[in-house]
Amino acid sequence: MTDKITLGFIGTGKMGKPMVLRLLDAGRSVVVHNRTAAKLEELGAAGARIAGSPAEVTANADIVLLCLTDGVAVEQVVLGAGGIVNNAGEEKLVIDFSSILPRDTLRIAQQLRQKTGMRWIDAPVSGGVSGAQHGRLVIMCGGEKADVERARPIFAQLAQRITHMGPSGCGQVTKLCNQVIVSCNLAVIAEAINLAGIAGINTERIPEALQGGFADSLPLQIYGPRMAGGQDAEKIGEIHTMLKDVRNALQYAQSLDAPLPMTGAAEEIYQSVANKGYLHTDVENLMRQFDTGKRS
Repeated sequence: MTDKITLGFIGTGKMGKPMVLRLLDAGRSVVVHNRTAAKLEELGAAGARIAGSPAEVTANADIVLLCLTDGVAVEQVVLGAGGIVNNAGEEKLVIDFSSILPRDTLRIAQQLRQKTGMRWIDAPVSGGVSGAQHGRLVIMCGGEKADVERARPIFAQLAQRITHMGPSGCGQVTKLCNQVIVSCNLAVIAEAINLAGIAGINTERIPEALQGGFADSLPLQIYGPRMAGGQDAEKIGEIHTMLKDVRNALQYAQSLDAPLPMTGAAEEIYQSVANKGYLHTDVENLMRQFDTGKRS
């Protein structure tokens, strides 16, 4: 490790927890907070300091990292009672790994900067839980160049690629583009697996057969076998999360008068599956849209 700064980390769920563990393994000093205290036990045992509020995290950290569910959660943690704003300062920096609307990023970052001088990088990630565990995330950044450069040593311990996309909000726009592609791809993979099943083909061999061709993708290789298997496996990505991101993309696109017809169709599919009771289950349950009894 090349510096002695203390990091704060707020939001230690499926993505945040392995990110904190990697930072601790790299010798970083990390102060953590999560609404559900039980999620902090393993991190405390691994050497993280546990704080009782976002304000306490900020009081004891030079750079505060967020990995939260949505814009409402980010706003509450930053600007709400007991939030970051209470102990912020112009020498400190927020790095937000959450995926939220660009306009929410701009509004929250601007309010924090005006009230305290604290700086902000929107840095949503792609790569899933496996990427977080193995330091193979892809980070797309929005913010000032000097702040991104300051954060690069931290990013390097979490990611295989860091791209500065432009000023504040640009990282979130890039993540929306990512989710447009991923959400549609997953829905189409489910369609293909279903087609193969109806035709009587061994669906579990579809990812292998298509590997290396134009139809190949990480989602195909990760989710294809899970969809073909027909059994629930450990959850690595929720229908709920994808539906949230798809809706954010559609809302943002509408504000720009930018058509997203494929994403609109994907939103209907995710909502249909959610309506069947699978909102908080893994994305592999996109196959439930085809619960017609036709698959062999």
